[in-house]
Amino acid sequence: MSLDRIQLTGKDILEKNFKTAMRGYNQEEVDEFLDVIIQDYEAYQQEIERLRQENDRLKRQSDQTRTRTATAPSNHQVNYDILKRVSNLEKAVFGKKFADADS
Repeated sequence: MSLDRIQLTGKDILEKNFKTAMRGYNQEEVDEFLDVIIQDYEAYQQEIERLRQENDRLKRQSDQTRTRTATAPSNHQVNYDILKRVSNLEKAVFGKKFADADS
């Protein structure tokens, strides 16, 4: 829902005056209904603000996560480096044992 499409505020509804006419609506009943509408508008506004704040918080959190991920090495690269080191260590340790066993 786009906020620029909202035409009324709770205050607009509260201050709206209708002309009275013979055989018109019961003014108290209309006022009570408008009071309920005003309460709904205020609840919607509060919910919209809460959701905006949550949305902003999640965007900041997402940006921080992206920044950390971009600066940290990827798991794939880290795993490759570890495997390469283990392989070199195996060659150094077991390569000597095999060389000593052959002699």
